[in-house]
Amino acid sequence: MPELPDLTLYREALEARVVGSVLERVQSHSPFLLRTADPPLAAVEGRTVASVGRIGKRLVLELDEDVALVLHLMIAGRLHWRAPGQKPAGRNALAVFSFSSGSLTLTEAGTRRRASLHVVRGEAALRALDPGGLEVLTVSAEAFTAALTRRNHTLKRALTDPTLFSGIGNSYSDEILHRAHLSPFTLTQRLNDEEIRRLLAAVRETLDEWTDRLRAETGAGFPQRVTAFRPEMAVHGRHGLPCPTCGTTVQRIRYAENETNYCPGCQTGGRVLADRALSRLLREDWPRTVEEWEALRSGAGHSPPA
Repeated sequence: MPELPDLTLYREALEARVVGSVLERVQSHSPFLLRTADPPLAAVEGRTVASVGRIGKRLVLELDEDVALVLHLMIAGRLHWRAPGQKPAGRNALAVFSFSSGSLTLTEAGTRRRASLHVVRGEAALRALDPGGLEVLTVSAEAFTAALTRRNHTLKRALTDPTLFSGIGNSYSDEILHRAHLSPFTLTQRLNDEEIRRLLAAVRETLDEWTDRLRAETGAGFPQRVTAFRPEMAVHGRHGLPCPTCGTTVQRIRYAENETNYCPGCQTGGRVLADRALSRLLREDWPRTVEEWEALRSGAGHSPPA
């Protein structure tokens, strides 16, 4: 799912291309995309784009006469820009937005249609789509602490909760927690003041650094390589590889459609966290230290789980 750094680049690229242009036509190719009926989709055609913003993980195109388009890309949604005269991106296209300055295509990989489009009128309707999470790059330390410790959740869950914090998802939460040297399963109400300060610093440093990195990679072009897995990341998507900080093998916990990646050496005092399903399977044979895990991987004992 595109997170704050990717969404920032999308917003900036769209702002440079569509603000002041006319949205001439919208073609929707999926019956599942549009989630609102009033105003109708046709109501946006012929309107001028006033601004491009973001609410949580949603991109907002504000048009004249107080009408707005709100796009949520979910996990597999991506945006593609074509200059005037170029053929819009066609593969997996859910919708094409034709502007006087070019065309924007929304695509979604796979067969599960989760991306959404809302057409809303007025500030109140726009606010109703806001999950309420704090903007972590500008929030005060006091407000961050209050939100983080309001309920006693794991750090991984708290960071990715859109009602608490805006724009952080599965991949950057892994990177943030690795930078902060904190376990993803630490409970928020057990953190001390120094750990909270370290966490907030890691949030800002990680998101700022990756936004700058992606800006440099994209340049004046439109973001094309939007992915949750990048080889330069420290732990996310690097299961089985050495941690770039300490060399310990990165571990992974899988659940539902997500996964948590972490370094035992940097984050858990050398302990391998139990994967609920696999630990039930292995029971007393579950490796509890990096050394035991490496012994399994090397063939001394049981074969490691896939």
